[in-house]
Amino acid sequence: MKPAPFAYERPRDLTAALSMLEAGSGSAKIIAGGQSLGPMLNLRLVQPELIVDISGLAELKRAEISGGELVLGALVTHADIEDGRAADATRGAMRGVAANIAYRAVRNRGTIGGSLSHADPAADWISALAALGARVTLRSLAGARTMPVETFVVGALESALHTGEIVEAVHVPVRSASAHWGYAKSCRKTGEFAHAIGAVLIDAAAASARIVIGAIDTTPIVVTDAAELFGGRIAADYKQRFDSRVADALLAKAGIDDAAQRHIHASVLKRAVQEAAA
Repeated sequence: MKPAPFAYERPRDLTAALSMLEAGSGSAKIIAGGQSLGPMLNLRLVQPELIVDISGLAELKRAEISGGELVLGALVTHADIEDGRAADATRGAMRGVAANIAYRAVRNRGTIGGSLSHADPAADWISALAALGARVTLRSLAGARTMPVETFVVGALESALHTGEIVEAVHVPVRSASAHWGYAKSCRKTGEFAHAIGAVLIDAAAASARIVIGAIDTTPIVVTDAAELFGGRIAADYKQRFDSRVADALLAKAGIDDAAQRHIHASVLKRAVQEAAA
């Protein structure tokens, strides 16, 4: 199957791109790496009247540490992060996530902004960035707004993007020296989307943790007050204190009725906690 006919524009700058989206009134689609939109066009799951190619916009390729956070433009690719071409404020956490996304060909083209915009619950960046406490900036002709990643993703393949709006940048807090990071996922085979993801950022010195259970049918489960997962307190022995039964209860509350699926998710989260403690 081939895509339905559409018009194609390659704007010279961000303002021009936003003007095209605004004029499209919802009938236009953005393409950057094309790793998600390309297959959807071929299967005619989407049939836009206009494709706006933003892959050449230098404004969306920034990668710098500024004001205590890493700022990544929407067009930074997974490979840019994996190979260290983009600045890193996470002490290797994001490089590790990027290196295990799909296949190298996908990582060469796929972008962090495109991945978030697609809002697939099984995509790595949604869970990883939520655990890292990242925020996303959205831009339209009317201006910009910023929100946490976990608020940006509102459902399976659903984001908070309004008509005429695009992801402009991702803001990731600098990871403190005392914070431990763990990320684990379960895939049927290498390169496939995960069917369970666990991401943890644990700082025993600050008695704090961000815990994410991802690759469920809806938005990831993000736990910012995670003491209950560790027997009521987050301390240096958090690996031993992790309670899979609490994770199972959180999954059940999120509507996952299949006990086997809950066990897989809880086990993957336990692996992430063990990685953080290693």
